[in-house]
Amino acid sequence: MLKATGIRKSYGSLPILKGVDFEVEKGEIVSIIGASGAGKSTLLHILGTLDKPDSGTVELNGTKIHRLSGELVSMFRNKNIGFVFQFHHLLPEFTAIENICIPAFIAKRSKKESEAKAMELLDLLGLKDRAQHKPNELSGGEQQRIAVARALINSPTVILADEPSGNLDSANAALLHQFFITLRDNFNQTFIIVTHNEGLAKISDRVVTMKDGLII
Repeated sequence: MLKATGIRKSYGSLPILKGVDFEVEKGEIVSIIGASGAGKSTLLHILGTLDKPDSGTVELNGTKIHRLSGELVSMFRNKNIGFVFQFHHLLPEFTAIENICIPAFIAKRSKKESEAKAMELLDLLGLKDRAQHKPNELSGGEQQRIAVARALINSPTVILADEPSGNLDSANAALLHQFFITLRDNFNQTFIIVTHNEGLAKISDRVVTMKDGLII
């Protein structure tokens, strides 16, 4: 489903990625592990169109996404890629359901359709009763699950997660990890996850290790 070939990326004279080849099948949970500075997040950002490689190719369902630019890349990202980061990045002035709906509104889906899908996701997450709560009224684990729902609202092809449980205690981290498994099992959702969490790596379908800008 996703294929990256010969990905190289430098910042100034510092090489970060040195020719990475990487493939993911639909419905896989793939964890990327390795020491800080190995190039994990840089690779994730390139796969997610947040950054461009200096050379190499990235294809998602046959679309050469490394060639997209401007509005085309923004539209493609909004429709096909969901993001979950270590920090939830919820907008404090909006309720949980409003935060979840933002990518759907950007995709020009109706308020009624967007809110209906958001409520389905909240129900799936066990957070239906928190729909009208603002982020400061939610626990850390609840905030991160809202961020996952926001990533799912447009039914993306793949979800890219960068240390998604890095800010959570062990109980909330385990809950989030189990939710990823549920999404994979029930909806064939694909995940690529950068993590230092051994528990998350263990429940993944495949673990990829990076070192010094290469997959080893």
